[in-house]
Amino acid sequence: MGDQSNSRPVTGYPATGYPQPQSNTNPNCYPSAHPTYSTTTTTAGTAYPYAAPPPQTTYYNPNPYYGQNYTNPRATFLRRLFAILIASFIITGTVVFIIWLVLRPRLPEFRVDSVSLSNFNVSPSSQITGNWDVRFTVRNPNHKITLYYDRIEASVYYKSQPLSDTTMPPFVQDTKNETAVRATFAASSTYVDGWVVNAINQDRTRGRVGFNVRLFSRVRFKAGAWRARRRFLRVYCPDLNVGITSNNAGGTLVSGSRQCRVGI
Repeated sequence: MGDQSNSRPVTGYPATGYPQPQSNTNPNCYPSAHPTYSTTTTTAGTAYPYAAPPPQTTYYNPNPYYGQNYTNPRATFLRRLFAILIASFIITGTVVFIIWLVLRPRLPEFRVDSVSLSNFNVSPSSQITGNWDVRFTVRNPNHKITLYYDRIEASVYYKSQPLSDTTMPPFVQDTKNETAVRATFAASSTYVDGWVVNAINQDRTRGRVGFNVRLFSRVRFKAGAWRARRRFLRVYCPDLNVGITSNNAGGTLVSGSRQCRVGI
């Protein structure tokens, strides 16, 4: 038998004091599908950890409002003002519409009943003299609104040439009421254009001359405690044909009563 003084007993591996490797095999000696890795590396019994990730760099933000929910006060004010204006417009329109549904305001009606012309003369020097007496019937068709005519200005024309104007007295017209009004005009040697003289003389040879009357008035609409602001009423009465020839100086309306156009 050999020398047993140099032999040492056989022990299990690894020896005590060395790091134990982690097993990555299954009991049946096949490698594991998900091996487990150690977070340290060993070399000659010394463990070395993995390097830590570098620290994140912090940057200085020179604008403290950048990235924040910052609201512009002026833009907020403008949005609120715009919203208030829209709401006011809607409310006002709704109120006006309701008042219109309740009152149903309508414009007055004007009708020329008669026209008489006297002392009418057209001189070769383009001067016209005459007196017009025009009578109207004014009707208020409203059931709940009273009309107040504060001032009425009237003018008589031949085509587009003004001949005379006057002012009619104010009056009040109750609901569903008809009122007779009168306007008198006087022209004393009023100068007109030459084409007016020639056209009137031609009309007189045919037995009638046509005149136009225009009215302009400030009117108030009132229904109980409700009052509308003053309106400017315009009335136009065209083609008032007066029977007058070259041999006489007067005449009357020959075309019957005429309805006038009314607008605001």
